Amino acid sequence: MTPRRTTLAAPSTITFLMVLAAFTLAVTVMSEGIGQGVVSTSFVKTLGKTMCLALAAVAMDLVWGYTGILSLGHFAFFGLGGYMIGMWLMYARTELIVLASLSDSTIPATASEITDAVGTQIFGVVGSAEFPMIWAFADNLVLQLLLVVLVPGLLAGVFGWLAFRSRVTGVYLSILTQAMTLALALYLFQNDSGLRGNNGLSGLQNLPGLGHVSQDIVSLWFLWASALALGLGYLFCASLVSGKFGSVIRAIRDNEARIRFLGYSVEGYKLVVFVTTAMICGLAGALYYPQAGIINPAEVAPIASIYLAVWVAIGGRGRLYGAAVGAVFVSLVSTWFTGGQAPDISLGFYTVQWVDWWTILLGLSFVLVTLFAPKGLGGLVDVLNRRSDPK
Repeated sequence: MTPRRTTLAAPSTITFLMVLAAFTLAVTVMSEGIGQGVVSTSFVKTLGKTMCLALAAVAMDLVWGYTGILSLGHFAFFGLGGYMIGMWLMYARTELIVLASLSDSTIPATASEITDAVGTQIFGVVGSAEFPMIWAFADNLVLQLLLVVLVPGLLAGVFGWLAFRSRVTGVYLSILTQAMTLALALYLFQNDSGLRGNNGLSGLQNLPGLGHVSQDIVSLWFLWASALALGLGYLFCASLVSGKFGSVIRAIRDNEARIRFLGYSVEGYKLVVFVTTAMICGLAGALYYPQAGIINPAEVAPIASIYLAVWVAIGGRGRLYGAAVGAVFVSLVSTWFTGGQAPDISLGFYTVQWVDWWTILLGLSFVLVTLFAPKGLGGLVDVLNRRSDPK
């Protein structure tokens, strides 16, 4: 359990941050907003969202690759972060619309009338006009930003405390995390959940008060924010795994009983990792969904969390850079296949349409990587650098 070298001295960390900075700068220079117009605004948004997914994958690698907890519910925390910021975006944007419509009224509207009008606009689609209690802070950006990390952290804290104190491990814990995600998704699908049921929250790409700013500029803002969050999140996770804390969680992954025998609070370490990674996922989701423009309960379905685990496995479990690379690779390839850009293949008797076959290809890739390349794409770095245990 010898601590690893310091974070800044780790070549993988320095390389990752340099590549991220260079890539962000290159996209900015080639963008339509302030660059040469080579990269379209829609693709800039895709890259920004991909960085958010990479941040969630890094968090997933910390909880699974380093601590040995296969969570099949971490994308639920990602979605909750999106819902928290989406509530403010939708409230503030709708309030501006209502105020504009009432500006010509002979008698100024009262605060109560404005609130009622905003509620009608937002919840009329589910047959309601009143704000649920969970929208109590929707008009306050600072509080909603706090809820972006506090709500996922609280849910992870309660779930983790109950599961870890009961010493649930292995596949049973994975099933429980998946059940938690399914329960949350089913709740959000209900119209009386307070989050517009199946309709979800929409129009999130329209930043309140910045309607005069074109989307090509806004997309760059989110690209920069996503890159900064990914860089800081990666540096934070790398700092955790490079010292004594990282040595302990690796030991828990490898032999939990022995670490408990040595006097370490295994449950405490697990809970800290579980809650911390949930909060990181919440932050990633808060940056992702304003770029996507919409969030609905399908985003937190169990299949999304399974995809997250697949990205980490393909990238290389137990390697932070591997998790990020896996998420970026699979996300961009998925966009290419499902976006109709991959040409169909005619076999004469059958035409392979990649939109329909992509999920099968992804599942097959996961199986092949698990069987024949357990180190994933990150293992290629081992071969190139002749390193058997990178950070």
